[in-house]
Amino acid sequence: MTEPPVAPDGLQPARTRLAWQRTALAAAACSLLLFHSAAQRNWDSTAIPAALAAITAAVLAVAGRYRDRQLRTAALPAPAERSLIAGVTALVAFTAVITLVSLL
Repeated sequence: MTEPPVAPDGLQPARTRLAWQRTALAAAACSLLLFHSAAQRNWDSTAIPAALAAITAAVLAVAGRYRDRQLRTAALPAPAERSLIAGVTALVAFTAVITLVSLL
């Protein structure tokens, strides 16, 4: 039985960094779309989800930098902290719910 291919050293942290960056960029793009929608609706209640989405994008960018630094400085990369993953997941879910509620 052959073992699955293993990525050379250094590629996994780079892929992780890129994944966090893509996610933060997508969240920022969504927040821009929400700000555009809020501007068309005369800044009514849709401005709240837009601001929350912008905050979420910033948190994703900061969390990605934090995780990247963890992976680059550790001799043996540890799994991501559960609190980091849980916090980011909760913030993204909360933003999605508030956005859906405000658009109804």
